Parts: sequence; C-alpha cells; structure tokens
Amino acid sequence: MNRPLIPNPSRRRFLIAAGAAGAAFGFAASAEAAVSMGPYSGAPAFEPSLWYSIDAQGVVTVNVVRAEMGQHVGTALARIVADELEADWDKVRIIHVDTDPKWGLMVTGGSWSVWQSYPFLSQAGAAGRIALIEAGAKMLGAPASACIARKGKVFAGKRAVSYGDIVAKGGLRTGFTDKELAALPIKPASERRLIGGEFQARDIPAKTNGSAMFGIDAKIAGMIYARPVLPPTRNESKVVAVDESGAKGIPGYLGHLVLDDPSGTVPGWVLALGDSFIAADRAVRALKVAWENGPTAKVSDADLEARARALIADEAAGSLVVADPGVEAAFASAKQKVDVEYTTDAALHFQMEPLNALAFERNGVFEIHTGNQWQSLILPTLAKALGRPETSIVLKTYLLGGGFGRRLNGDYAVPAALAAKALGKPVKLVFTREDDTLFDSFRSPSVQRVRMAFGEGGRVTAMDHAAAAGWPTEVMAPFFMPKGANDRPFDPFAINGANHWYSVGAHRVRALSNDLANRAFRPGWLRSVGPGWTNWAVESAMDEAAHATGQDPLAFRMRMLDGTGRNGGSAPNAVGGAKRQAAVLSRVAKAAGWGGKLPADVGLGLATTFGQERDMPTWTACAARVRVDRKTGAVQVEKLHLVVDAGAIIHPDGALAQMEGAALWGLSLALHEGATFRDGQIQETNLGAYTPLRMSDVPDLRIEFVDSDHAPVGLGEPATTVVAPAIGNAIFSAVGARVRRLPIRPDAVLAALKTA
Repeated sequence: MNRPLIPNPSRRRFLIAAGAAGAAFGFAASAEAAVSMGPYSGAPAFEPSLWYSIDAQGVVTVNVVRAEMGQHVGTALARIVADELEADWDKVRIIHVDTDPKWGLMVTGGSWSVWQSYPFLSQAGAAGRIALIEAGAKMLGAPASACIARKGKVFAGKRAVSYGDIVAKGGLRTGFTDKELAALPIKPASERRLIGGEFQARDIPAKTNGSAMFGIDAKIAGMIYARPVLPPTRNESKVVAVDESGAKGIPGYLGHLVLDDPSGTVPGWVLALGDSFIAADRAVRALKVAWENGPTAKVSDADLEARARALIADEAAGSLVVADPGVEAAFASAKQKVDVEYTTDAALHFQMEPLNALAFERNGVFEIHTGNQWQSLILPTLAKALGRPETSIVLKTYLLGGGFGRRLNGDYAVPAALAAKALGKPVKLVFTREDDTLFDSFRSPSVQRVRMAFGEGGRVTAMDHAAAAGWPTEVMAPFFMPKGANDRPFDPFAINGANHWYSVGAHRVRALSNDLANRAFRPGWLRSVGPGWTNWAVESAMDEAAHATGQDPLAFRMRMLDGTGRNGGSAPNAVGGAKRQAAVLSRVAKAAGWGGKLPADVGLGLATTFGQERDMPTWTACAARVRVDRKTGAVQVEKLHLVVDAGAIIHPDGALAQMEGAALWGLSLALHEGATFRDGQIQETNLGAYTPLRMSDVPDLRIEFVDSDHAPVGLGEPATTVVAPAIGNAIFSAVGARVRRLPIRPDAVLAALKTA
C-alpha cells in the first residue's frame, strides 16, 4: 500500500495518556478525545499497513475502526494482527480511531467485526512479519529463509534482533499492494500462538478503575447543556408555540431552541438549555410546547398488526427472498398442512448509557464527541443537517455504555450539532432515560405467517413464510438492501433467518415492509436483528410441524438438515453447511438429556439456527428446560444449554461473554421484554414498566464451543435467536400449551392451556 498508513497523533489531535496498569484514556479540557489502550513512546513508526504501526521500542499500535461497547472488540482484532505478526502481546496497544475517509466503512454490528476483519488483518500482520524478517536477516547476516519471527524478535538460530531495533535502523519494506497482501500466505491453525489463548482484554483495567472515557464523560470549556423536549410523534410534528414563562425562574436556565433540521431527523424538536444538566432538565419540565401533529399520532399496536396482516394476505406484495418453483402445487397435493401465525411486540434497547453528544466547531471542522456504532451512516446526515461537506465533520471516538444496535443510528448527534451551529457555542446534549426510550429506534412489532405442506411419512414438501415488520434498513440505509427474485428490494436485517438451511422441498420466503410502522416511528436494528424474531417463527413452526405429524422434534429437524442442494455450504465461511448445524443440534440434545424422563410440568425444548446471515453462519443450538405453573401461567427457565460452532475462536473469554450475554438477552426478550405502542409513542418509558430479565431469574447456563479450524464468524448475536423458540417449545413439552407471541406472558400461557 503506497500511501501514509497511520495518522500522525498531533495532526489527528489525539491525546495519549499512558497508565501504569497498561490501559489509559486521554482527554483534554479542549475535548481532544481518543480511546487508546497501552503505553506509547511517540517514536517514529514502521507502517506496513493502514491497520497498525511499530515504533522503535517495538510497541505495536493497532488501529481499530470498530466501536467498543463491552464486547472487547479491540482486543480480539489486535490479537489477529499480533498472532500473524508474531508480536510480543505485552507490547501491543490499541487505538479506536476517529472518522477519516481512509478507514472505509466504519460500522460495528451484525456480528461482523471479527468475521469481516480477520482476512485483511491477518494479511496485514503477515506483511509486517515478512518485512521484519527480511530486514532482520540482513542485520543478522543470515538469509531470510533461515530466519523466523517469535514474540517481537527475528531469530537466526540462537541470535536475535528485536522488532524495535529493526525499526530503529529503518529501511524496511512498506510497499505491499492490495494484490500482494491478498496473496500472502497465512499461518496454519497449528502455528497460532496468540489466537485462541487465554488472556485479559486490554480494556478491562480502565473500565474497572473508572478511567475509561464514555461519550457521556466528554466536556469542553464554555459548553452549555441541553435536554430535548420531545414531540408526541417520531415524525410529522411541528412546533406551534413555546411558553417558557415557567422556566425563566430556574437557576441556570439559558433559554430554549426550536430546531430547524434540513435533514428531517428531528422534526418538532425543542431543546431546553442550561449552564448545567440539572438546569436543562428542570427547564424541560417547565416548558410548555404546543405541536401540530400528523396522523401517526393516533397509530397503535392494533393498527400496525392490522396493516401487517393485510400485507401478508396480499400474495402479490413484498419481495421474494427465496422463490422455489412448485410451492402451490405442493400445498395442493399435500397429505397434511400446518398454517400458523406468530407475532412479536416492540422491543427496546435500554442501553446503560443514555444517548448523548457534544458538538462544536473549531478551526473549520465540526467535531461530534459521542459513542457511535455506524459512523459512516450518520456523517452524510450530519452534512445535510449542517449544510457543509462531510470532510469538514469529524466524529470523535469514545467507549459506548452499551449499544445493542441503538447507536447504529446516530440520529442523536444531529440535534446537538444543530444547536451548536445555531448558538455558536459547544452544546452537550444529554437524554434522560425517558427521553432515550421515547426517541428509541426500537425493534418493530412483527407478524409472520408460516405454512408447511407434508407428503408421505410426514416429509415436508413445501414451506411458505411471510414476515411483515418495520424495516430499519429501508428507512435509514436503503443502499444496503439487495433485491429479491421478483426484483424488489428487501431489508436483509428484517428477514435473515427465514432463509434457513433446512431442506423443505419447495421453499418460499416473502419479506414485507410495514409502511405504517416505518412512518409511525423509526424502526431500528436490535441485537440479533431479523433472526431475533424470524427464528421465533421458524423454530416454533418446526416444533409444531413435528408434533402435528407425530414425529420427534429432534429427529424431524435432523432429517431436514441433510446438507443437500443450496444447503451444502461453501468456502470460506459456510464449509459443511447444514451438516454443521445438525452437529450442534445433536450435541446439545445429548448434553441436555433429550428423550429422558422429566418431572410433571417440566419440559425440554429445542431450537437451532445459523445465527445471522447465510454467508456468515454461526451454527447454534439451544435446549431449554422450563417449569410451568398451571395455576398462574408463570414460566421458570431452569436451564439453558447452548452449543455453538463459530469456527476458530479468537478470544475465548470474550466469546464466552458474548454467548452468555446474548443468551440472557434472548431469555429477557422471550419472557420479559415487550413494549406497548399507543397513540404514536412507546408507553413504557422506564425500567419500572419495562422489565428486562432480573438477576434472580437467571437460570443455570451451560455453553459449549465446537473446536474448529474453520474461518471465524460472528458471536455477538446468534445465541439470542434460539432461546425464545426453545422456551416456547419447552412450554408445549411441559404442559401442552402452544404460545405464539413474544414476549410470553403468563396470561397467554393460561389461555393456551385452556385450548390445549
């Protein structure tokens, strides 16, 4: 790569602060922010790649474009580089970089980070290793073929020279082209010395000692605080009048601002301003705002579901994601059929750190200080809102106190930027928990219809799956939408999972955008995206179909996970195809004691999936053991057992944490998390009414990883997708009650018991 490969710290305005614990976060009074981890010498660097540099002390600095929100992504990505580079892990540091066009797409979501980064980071590490061996061999007076690299040194027999000394001497090769990088040989799994090993994530010390910098910590001298006064609807609101008479007596109140937003991101917004957050917060309660609202102010859940059902009933509507011939013929000749509807309520993000953003202009550059998951998405919107080119806007990087998909949509940066532009001052916008909820880009309610046709011996001959919900990608990133077989675009993050790996004969999957949902609120991506609710329908339907045809649910699934046709898999990410999904399902069933005798009102349920996307399958299976109270309908999950095949595991401790968190999120969505959308707004605005999983409800959790040398794939979300259907199927196993709505409420269990 013949170009400058790493930013000069002074030019990029990083402030580096080294900590004795090996992790530090720099932050100046002028809001010069950076997230970095590890010691830094400031010495000139060898830059074999855009993605890292090595200084004269042998310190390796890895540039990370992925957001850190608790998943230790920087550690995992740095580990990939360090392993291939043969670096000394104790001399590896991490920088989470600010926005710059040279980084390309900056996004953290979809369980993509390790999967997408592994190939090019491995190649980058290999390039550095080769260059260092070539230069080190010359210093040692030995042929390069006789030298090896280990733990930050080049060896020729017993003689060695450190990476730092090689860099200090200079003259290293840096001119690797993209083609040369792609052709570099990557180490076989047997020679990995860092990947898969046990080690502490780089960000743990700072997160535990309080020095870690989150967006909400950002400050600058002379800034004023703002809190939003939110309109009654997400869209189509307009401010008519503002009465501030009740706010004028509040100490520190600095007035209010009605936002004029050319991007259309925050219509009808008013900001209360203060010299402290307390003042702005009190002012919001005192300001009286009158709005003119559009028709979506009357929309409620019943309207959204009615629209979804109408779309599903219109067989000409939607995009055909899977469109095998012969579906209708198979249903016409079927010996038996299943036709079932599944629904899910709205689900909120409720990340620990409420939304916030600090914005100001300096030296012709507009700086936005905040945590963000998809910087590349919000930059064009900010440019439109501010009326200036993207190149004059920089998003500064901070840790995220939770993201879960909410911070993929960086809409919260827009009002802060607009206010800073209008006032000519730095503005720190902070949301309360209630503001955060009302402005949430929540997971849309959904309706799905699944039909299955059966031939002789209960063999599935056709499956027809129609799914309707609000489409976040259509609303916020339509350029990410592929086209279906009927040449109509679809939101992959609102249908993935339905295009499963079962062999079901003639298969049809129809994705339908609920246009009323898209207009009434801003649908968002929530951890596990489409598979979080499509798999609820797929795996519940598989269980219903097995029972309807008198077959064992495990044997029924295994019969269809045969790896034939398009389900055979392909390199590099889906080698083995459905056979690997069958393997995790078989293993989890055996581990959970499938087929064994259980106490009264206790059931065992199964579910399996391929995780997020067909080109990045994370083969996952879950067995849930539940106890049902027939009198109250209460469901107690006693144990969740999960088996996952995610290819090579880069950071085992991080992988386990991801699986644990995702599984418990799935449990929370299954039994506890569901919001009501009424009169244009979410009704449950805090954690008193919206009740995620509590610690007392956490079950015994058993997680197993399949040992694998296959390409690493995503782990942040797949576990979420299998827990709810496994619980639903276990409820049926326990008491014969079939539930078809998420979350599973006790009254729904009681109603199902009456019809069982």
